[in-house]
Amino acid sequence: MTNNGSSATLPKPLWLLAEVTYKCPLQCPYCSNPLDISRYQDELSTDEWLNVFREARDLGAVQLGLSGGEALVRKDLEMLIRGASDLGYYTNLLTSGVGMDENRIRAFKEAGLDHIQVSFQASDEELNNFIARNDSFKHKLEMARLVKRYDYPMVLCFVLHRHNLSQVAQILDLAHSLEADYVELATTQYYGWALHNRDQLLPSRAQVQQAEAIAHEYQEKLKGKMKIYYVVPDYYEERPKACMNGWGSVFLTVAPDGTALPCHAATDLPGLNFPNVRDHSIEWIWNQSEVFNQFRGYDWMKEPCKSCPEKTKDFGGCRCQAYLLTGDARNADPVCGKSPHHQQLAALAQAATARSDEMPLVFRNMRNSRKLSSG
Repeated sequence: MTNNGSSATLPKPLWLLAEVTYKCPLQCPYCSNPLDISRYQDELSTDEWLNVFREARDLGAVQLGLSGGEALVRKDLEMLIRGASDLGYYTNLLTSGVGMDENRIRAFKEAGLDHIQVSFQASDEELNNFIARNDSFKHKLEMARLVKRYDYPMVLCFVLHRHNLSQVAQILDLAHSLEADYVELATTQYYGWALHNRDQLLPSRAQVQQAEAIAHEYQEKLKGKMKIYYVVPDYYEERPKACMNGWGSVFLTVAPDGTALPCHAATDLPGLNFPNVRDHSIEWIWNQSEVFNQFRGYDWMKEPCKSCPEKTKDFGGCRCQAYLLTGDARNADPVCGKSPHHQQLAALAQAATARSDEMPLVFRNMRNSRKLSSG
């Protein structure tokens, strides 16, 4: 265990992600939720979530993300928003828009919600509905317009992968037509369902380079009108991202059943005992639990990270990705050009894109969850 000081000197969990449910009307094959979503049926109650919000706020949290699954499935979402707003959080709803209407948007506004991000699967109805396994495209358009009408920042999110990466220009044209203030071109992160479908989702290097060029062109063309965020996929990078700004440094995730995690993908790491908010306070979990101190700071690092001057910027990259690609969570993230596993990553990406037509997409749903979990 690594603990670099007393609780008074430890960082604070400024950003709380409340995954209030893993239930979702969509079946996106790139979902980062755990494969075993069928096991997360015993969700925290309204009062339990409000207690989580209070304890995290007391510890220093200022931003709250309400996510899932689809957070709109929760019938008490307005109560959760009001409770969080009363505590002084800046509240973000991350949603597909399915399950939302004008009455609910109005209720969210009255409850104090600060921000709504609406996600799309593609720029056209056919592909959007195929990926989502839900006829939701027209409804999403309507919800995006209502979000704008109710004076929320217009924030749209498009998850990019090999099936829609050629649509980047059309995606940005759609966002501009909807008068978006911010557009996140969110590259698929290969955890959970996305990892299971990696061979079908991972784009080629040529696709990535073309999409990046188009994104930069639109960033210049729409400067001052619409902010565009585009991140190159990890598998084609040379430098790792500062995942979660460091383990146990800024981000705290709480899963639907109350499991506390340093990041939403941390359950991919074996042998770690993640505490539950039903058993421990947020203060104890953040400051004292072994797992939140596991990769906090720098003492846990192996070479080349341990002596790297960049470690204070990237914190060695992503622990989950290091484990999934090398078998050891303490290894340097293979995205890093200094990692001894970096060349293996390039070979894996090439092989995955070559196999892309060999296996069908596995869509996220309870039936597939039970099948994969038992298999």
